[in-house]
Amino acid sequence: MDDPLTPRESAKFIAENSREVFIDGGGVRRVAELLLPQVSSPELRLEGWKALHELNPKAADEAAVNWVFVIDTLNFSFWSEQDDHKCLVGYRGKTYSGYWSLCAAINRALDEGIPITSASYYATVTLDQVRHLLRSDTDVAMPLIDERHRILNETGKILLAKFEGSFLNCVRKSEKSAQKLMHLVVENFPSYRDVTQFEGKRISFYKRAQILVADTWSVLEGKGDGCFKDISSITMFADYRLPQILAHLGALKYSEELLEKLRKGEMLSYGSKQEVEIRGCSLWCVELIRDCLLELIEKKGEKTDEEINSILLDYYLWDYARDHREDMKKIPFHRTRCIYY
Repeated sequence: MDDPLTPRESAKFIAENSREVFIDGGGVRRVAELLLPQVSSPELRLEGWKALHELNPKAADEAAVNWVFVIDTLNFSFWSEQDDHKCLVGYRGKTYSGYWSLCAAINRALDEGIPITSASYYATVTLDQVRHLLRSDTDVAMPLIDERHRILNETGKILLAKFEGSFLNCVRKSEKSAQKLMHLVVENFPSYRDVTQFEGKRISFYKRAQILVADTWSVLEGKGDGCFKDISSITMFADYRLPQILAHLGALKYSEELLEKLRKGEMLSYGSKQEVEIRGCSLWCVELIRDCLLELIEKKGEKTDEEINSILLDYYLWDYARDHREDMKKIPFHRTRCIYY
C-alpha cells in the first residue's frame, strides 16, 4: 500500500477540497499580528515548555525522555461530556483537568514509587493498576481507560523488544531528523498511526507522533540527541482544542450546518468528512499563520534567536485556548472519541 500523504501535504489537500471548513485570510493575518508581540517572550520560545509548565520534567535526561514517551502514548481524548462534571486529579495542592490531569497522575504515581515510565512495568501493568494510577478525585474516570491500558501494554512490549526499553534509543536511531523519528514511531507503534481517507487519498495527521517529536525536542532543549535539524518540518498537532481557538479568533470558518452540529454536541466519527476537514484546515491554517508571522517579523526587522516554527505556535495557541476557555464557548470544540487525539 502506498504511503499516505504527509501531515503537511494532507492539510494542503484537505484545505483545497474542503466544503464545510474554510480558512479566512484576514483572520490568519490577525492571529499573526496577535502573536507578533510575543515573539521574544518565553511563550513562543523553546524554553517555555519547561519554564511555563510546572508538571513537565526539568531535567534533560533519559528518564525525562521516557516520561515524555509515556505521556504522549496516552495523550488522547480528555474532553468531558459535561463541563461541570469532569475527571480531576489533585497533585501537590493543585487540581488538574484535561491533558494536565494525565501529567499530574503520572507524576503522582512516580512520587508513590510506582515505575510508570519504565517499559518493563507498563508492558505488563493490569487494567486495575491503570485504573488506580489514573484515578480521578471525582466520580468521572479518565476517558477510554481500557484503551489506555491496552496501548500501554502493547507499547511497552514493543519498546522492550525493539529499543531495549528506552525511548531514547529510538530517538538516537533518528540521526537527529524529526521526520525520521516521526516515521520510526509510526512504523513501530500501532497506536500512533493516525491515518485515514479523504476524497480518495490516504492522508495522515500523526498528531501524537508529531507531538512526541516536539516534546522530545523540548525536553532535551533542542540539544544533543534532541537537536533535530529539520524540526521546522513538524506541523501543529491536529486535535479538538486548536480548531476551536482558530475559529474563535476568526482564522477558521465553519458552515452553518457544521456549526449547528457542534452546538448540539453531536459526535463526529474519526475519519468522517467533517472531522477530517476540521483537523486538516486547522493544520493548514497554522502553517499560513506561521508564514504570515515570519513575514511580519522580517518587515519589522526583528531578530529572533530561533526560528518560529509550527510547534511553538501550537504550544502557544493551546495555552491561549486554555486561558480563554470561557470566551470560546460560542464555537464549541468538535467531539470525536478516539485514541489519536
